[in-house]
Amino acid sequence: MDVQEVLKLADDLVFINTGKHLDNLQEVILRGTLQGQKYSKIADESHCSEGHIKDIASALWKLLSEVLGEEVNKSNFRVRLEQVKLSNLWNFNNKDCVHIGNVNVCENSSQSPKLPKSPIDEEPLNKGNTEPKLRQFLAEMPKSGIFYDRTTSLTTLKQWIVHENTRLLAIHGIVGIGKTALAAQLVEQIKHEFDFVIWRSLATPPPLPILQTSIIQCFSRGGVPAPAPEEGTTTGGLPLLNYLQKYRCLLILDDVQMVNSSGQLAGNYQPGYEDYGTLFRQVGELSHNSCLVLLSSEKPREIAALEGKNQPVRSLPLNGLGAEAGEILRGKGLAEHEKWSELIELYRGNPLWLKIVATMIQDLFNGSLSEFLSDDTLFLGDLESLLHQPLNRLSES
Repeated sequence: MDVQEVLKLADDLVFINTGKHLDNLQEVILRGTLQGQKYSKIADESHCSEGHIKDIASALWKLLSEVLGEEVNKSNFRVRLEQVKLSNLWNFNNKDCVHIGNVNVCENSSQSPKLPKSPIDEEPLNKGNTEPKLRQFLAEMPKSGIFYDRTTSLTTLKQWIVHENTRLLAIHGIVGIGKTALAAQLVEQIKHEFDFVIWRSLATPPPLPILQTSIIQCFSRGGVPAPAPEEGTTTGGLPLLNYLQKYRCLLILDDVQMVNSSGQLAGNYQPGYEDYGTLFRQVGELSHNSCLVLLSSEKPREIAALEGKNQPVRSLPLNGLGAEAGEILRGKGLAEHEKWSELIELYRGNPLWLKIVATMIQDLFNGSLSEFLSDDTLFLGDLESLLHQPLNRLSES
């Protein structure tokens, strides 16, 4: 089998087990493995840390091991898949259907192969004495691209959520700073700690009753009954809280600032959205094992009121990258490495801003960083449109 055949087989196996294809980074890791590359080399070519590559690879080997029913690792990956091919478990030579586990798969059929009902959506939460089945509803989570090293932030977040049972958490910072990318990476690393993982975007914010209905439908699709309210507790007419108390859930809400009013002090809600504040407050105050993560350019006022070192409510202000931002400039093909730090400082290490500015330097200054920095003017270019939203949200003062 050549490299492409092995990658195709691995992708098919992962798709059958998870309903998702290999992402770009997983494919890069497998390709590098087949070419005999070390993790450090794969990390360098992918512009991310070696530790991150090892984490993704470890999860991938574990997944393939579960699919094949035997250990798969970096050293035996090709051999294991070639054994599958040779054992006729995955033989499409005659364009017939084959049987793997509980799945029938056909190649070159006139219709797409029918997969069995996904365990994510259909199996009961507990079956006999088995462990709870993971339910992931991440269609609104952006696909993971190149992740620029934020090891310290990731470690802190995992400590808070997994080990300290933080119930309400805000990750906040200016547009482009990397809140969503960090949260997506966090989800990939801790999702197996939860019964349900749900991501929702509030970029076009629905009223809370509509959002609650959407989220509760995920629990219904997961095959769990509506829980009765815990005796002696009140959920303030918010049925979602019953689910968060009954099951261990990781719920991420992105673009939370969109439920807030513009032109006022941060944290004031738009008319008709005040009940979001009730939800956030009750999630922080009630006893449960779930975690609600809020991604916002503004710190929600409920967080400010409830957070504390020994409290189950925390916030992480996200600042710009330091020297790690050099990977962005390297990826954009900028030379003159000795001047990178000046550009990074000028744009405060904001990943999105640096990507936009680096592209502009290539287009307008023929890639000359010296020429760009010699002008005292702060070039905004496409950054200007990005800054309109946060500027327009400010009060007159």
